[in-house]
Amino acid sequence: MTTIVMKFGGSTLTTPSELKQVVEHIQQMKQQGHRLVIVPSSIKSMRNDVVNIATSITNTPAKRELDVIDASATSISSALMSIALQHAGIDAIQLTGWQAGIQTDATHRVARIANVAPQKVERYLQEGKVVVVAGYQGIDEHGDITTLGDGGTETVAVALAVALEAARVELYSQVDGVYSADPLIVPHAKKLDELSYDAMLELAQLGARIIHPRAVELAKLYKMPIIVRSLQEGSTGTLLKEEKNVEQALLVQGIAYESDVIRLTVGYEESSYTSLATIFTVLAEHQINVDLIVQSVLSGMDPTVSFSIAKEQFAECLEVLEHSKASLGFTFADFEVGLAKISVAGSGMMLNPGVAARIFDRLRKEEIEVKMVSTSEIKVSVIVPQDDMVRAANALHEEFNLTTLRA
Repeated sequence: MTTIVMKFGGSTLTTPSELKQVVEHIQQMKQQGHRLVIVPSSIKSMRNDVVNIATSITNTPAKRELDVIDASATSISSALMSIALQHAGIDAIQLTGWQAGIQTDATHRVARIANVAPQKVERYLQEGKVVVVAGYQGIDEHGDITTLGDGGTETVAVALAVALEAARVELYSQVDGVYSADPLIVPHAKKLDELSYDAMLELAQLGARIIHPRAVELAKLYKMPIIVRSLQEGSTGTLLKEEKNVEQALLVQGIAYESDVIRLTVGYEESSYTSLATIFTVLAEHQINVDLIVQSVLSGMDPTVSFSIAKEQFAECLEVLEHSKASLGFTFADFEVGLAKISVAGSGMMLNPGVAARIFDRLRKEEIEVKMVSTSEIKVSVIVPQDDMVRAANALHEEFNLTTLRA
């Protein structure tokens, strides 16, 4: 019998009718003879209500206790799922993360999975039960409950699939697969039938919010197939797997975007003062994530280092730079707001140098200014004015004929 791990996003569980649809689908899969492990997301409204109570008591509630709150929300969600399955006549049982053998490190709020011991899950599967596991949570070596942070639920689903030697992971949401671009800003975006782990990982890191990079990384490491799909009748979704077709690796496969990007520029009097290692070590020590980096050292001009950061970290970054100005040795720091990042992602970009040329030429024809550029084997990213973000995404989607793309 084939083992399948199915993760259901919170958007598929918000109403009784949606829950009924989920139960009917699980029932169909069970009737087909599959061994099923279900990993539902938490009910966010319930979690937020309790967190609001905690923050009304103190602005700095302990992370350990917040983990208990978050874990409770996922436990309740999975228990409700199990009850709904039982009501439909399906032999189901709910397990918390620790009962399912999800062992993590001791970093509260953003724990990492250290090991999975799925003996109890396996035993219930052998008994013919559908096992419902509370995702997003585990237990550390001290016996404390932990949560895994962003992407924790799908990461638990992939980890369980690997430990159980499952055939695949199926991730369900209201989106029926991975698209060549966000359909909300690129109306002609096309759903991809297949996508490599590398391309999906790049799209996820660049802002595509279909699946978290942590889950993709784990799936790639253990070659675990993932299907991203919806519950719509006839939905085949998008299959994430290893890249096998060399020619396919040459395709541009998607466009991703990120808004509210800020460019910071740090200037020096002499090039001898510049040290990329020093400045970015200081920023890293304060958990400030830096994206695109450009260093300019030209004869007769003051050397500068420019880099992009997310809007949320702007104030903290300025504070860190000001506090460290003497030790870093720069003379000024300037910034530019109202920017966005557009990324063209695929596989084997370095094998096709014409990709970057086509990006720059098309943006030039569209009269869209390129502020910064970053390239790798599987993506080219450009910083453009945010007012031009939608137009740039649509233009590049058209430039690479992604509407007719066959992955």
